[in-house]
Amino acid sequence: MIRSCVTVNTVASLREGPWIYGEPPETAFPKAAALGFDAVELFTAAPDAHDPAALAGLAARHGLAIAAVGTGAGRALHGLSLTHPDAAARARAVAFLDGMIAFGARLGAPAIVGSMQGPGTEGPERPRALDWLAEGLAPLARRAAALGFPLLLEPLNRYETRLLNRLGDAAAFLDARGLKDIALLADLFHMNIEETSIPDAIRQAGRRIGHVHFADSNRRPVGFGHLDVPPLAGALRETGYAGYVSAEALPYPDPDAAAAQTIRAFRKYLSDPLPGR
Repeated sequence: MIRSCVTVNTVASLREGPWIYGEPPETAFPKAAALGFDAVELFTAAPDAHDPAALAGLAARHGLAIAAVGTGAGRALHGLSLTHPDAAARARAVAFLDGMIAFGARLGAPAIVGSMQGPGTEGPERPRALDWLAEGLAPLARRAAALGFPLLLEPLNRYETRLLNRLGDAAAFLDARGLKDIALLADLFHMNIEETSIPDAIRQAGRRIGHVHFADSNRRPVGFGHLDVPPLAGALRETGYAGYVSAEALPYPDPDAAAAQTIRAFRKYLSDPLPGR
């Protein structure tokens, strides 16, 4: 069963990003529950920015799961990446991600590695950057697996990184480096830019997909762009996907309307409406 999820960003200085809710969890969680979302995906400033026991309790009181935790604040706020040319900076990135993995595990959720891959580059430095990425991911994947979760690796579009842009690129990279315990995050916004066919990419990735980001072609909520949703929804069902589809989208025209549009789109394409919701 595919489950619905909405993003909650708790970093005040990053409110312009692609997160539906930019409110404190005490405000956002009840709103998500009232609309019928199954879970929330959290974006926090650091592993110690919130008390995980308090967050887990708040989510439970509202009948919500925590689907995943984002780690992009490590890059956005602290300039960290797994492919920084300086070894000490890479070590700090690994330490930050290790903390986020532990934080997520206490919430019953995996951690996402997206922008903390780093921007990458073309030319002769690219193979070295991929080596550094593999070196950083290996211990993090082992740490996540020891805590009972996969690490989620998100390919990003070419304007955000030159490292891994497509699901197939990421799968081939993981296979070539022998990196296990890492699942793929299929972000529909990035895929709309990079993939020749989103449904085909989903089918080829198959059960390696561990999380989905649900956004339209313009990064607004699904239904506010020109993404052809039925074929990709069908591809997810064909692969047997049973994880979360999480609205990492711009809060257009405002957070409440964006959340309402997202749950309508989820029910239209990925779920039968539930009585009373």
